[in-house]
Amino acid sequence: MSDPMRPRASLRTAVVWEVLKDALDRKVKAAGSDALDVLDTGGGTGNFAVPVARLGHRVTVVDPSPNALFALERRAAEAGVADRVRGVQGDIHGLFDVVERGGYDAVLCHGVLEYVDDPAEGVRNAVDALRPSGTLSLLAAGLGGAVLARALAGHFTEARQALTDPAGRWGEGDPVPRRFTADQLTELVGKAGVEVGAVHGVRVFADLVPGALVDTEPGALDALLRLEAAAAELPAFHSVATQLHVLGEKREPGER
Repeated sequence: MSDPMRPRASLRTAVVWEVLKDALDRKVKAAGSDALDVLDTGGGTGNFAVPVARLGHRVTVVDPSPNALFALERRAAEAGVADRVRGVQGDIHGLFDVVERGGYDAVLCHGVLEYVDDPAEGVRNAVDALRPSGTLSLLAAGLGGAVLARALAGHFTEARQALTDPAGRWGEGDPVPRRFTADQLTELVGKAGVEVGAVHGVRVFADLVPGALVDTEPGALDALLRLEAAAAELPAFHSVATQLHVLGEKREPGER
């Protein structure tokens, strides 16, 4: 994943970034404070953390990779937000060994659930890090996008394998340990105490369009970005998205 502020990279990140930015703006207005406390689990080199810090928020990044955290520190310094970005080594399962429970206005859990042993526990920990009415931004690999990609590449047996495999994997060489449907993600989030506000299909078309076309055809990038944004919230396209994004709000204690 690349910096969502760079044009070419925005094909992969634009939908999530715009949704997240709007959610943080709403949270700022509701809280009556200019700066929020944001936790980015598995935030790596700061692809989202640094742009969030540019908005004025305080961001804590938890990641198991020392190299990623070193790159995060350098990136934050180059962006002039080193005072608002803190990196700590850890993972979603041991989250409260390194951060405060219930201490954040928003939690980003992007590209994490695919790689953890227990996705339900991962979601519960992300939600437990939120303050009441805090915002959860969850991004995970989508099953349908992988099936479609393998089929379009002529790997029909692998496409069928992904479609029928409980983890959504197309074979031993598949680099992604687990994929999800929109229903699976919303169920995980709901059971963890989050009211789902919206589900978005991410990279519905971007991974299927030849890069040369986007790079050389005048206006193609902007047109494709607009198409991605238009399709993102339509349930019909969730089933073919490369990634799925769920945005929700932690329910108040006692709220069902």
